[in-house]
Amino acid sequence: MSARPYHHGNLRQALINEGLAMLEADGLVALSLRAIAARAGVSHSAPKNHFGHLRGLHTAMAAEGFRRHVAFMRTGLPKRASRAARLAAAMRGYVRFAETHPHLFSLMFSSQHCDFSDPELGAAAAQSYGVLREIAAGLDWDKADAPDASLRAEMMLWSLVHGYAQLLLNGQFRSDPVTCRPVPSIADITPSFGYRG
Repeated sequence: MSARPYHHGNLRQALINEGLAMLEADGLVALSLRAIAARAGVSHSAPKNHFGHLRGLHTAMAAEGFRRHVAFMRTGLPKRASRAARLAAAMRGYVRFAETHPHLFSLMFSSQHCDFSDPELGAAAAQSYGVLREIAAGLDWDKADAPDASLRAEMMLWSLVHGYAQLLLNGQFRSDPVTCRPVPSIADITPSFGYRG
């Protein structure tokens, strides 16, 4: 790809956006600082000045991914939605994000490619986890009386939705070849929970 003139006030964000576009189109294996610089139409050293190395760019891309992940989990909810409706919407949004952005979803949880000690990534991941924390708060289930009930609820919901999304992406869930019934959605397998208070 030939370099094109680049006229943007925020080169760091532009490089992240180019990296995300390349990731979506070609997967993680295609990413390099040189290729992203060429897409952005800047010198080969420009990405290094902003990210240091490829892992630094991956980390910044993952942070952007978590911010987008939050938006997916909050999509389509009226302001006064019930807590049960919020739970269902967040779970659907989590899986929809994974299906829509499979390469980015994988990158976001890869300690091999990302530096999870990075403050920007930590803050973005915390926002994403914060949605799970919100929908887990006050959950009425068989562990609701445990001293660490909130943490258990968060872990249970995260394990359920992330496991479902990962298995779906890996092709482990397939339609029944005999009955041709589709794979149940996350909403179809999530237990019905009540809320306390």
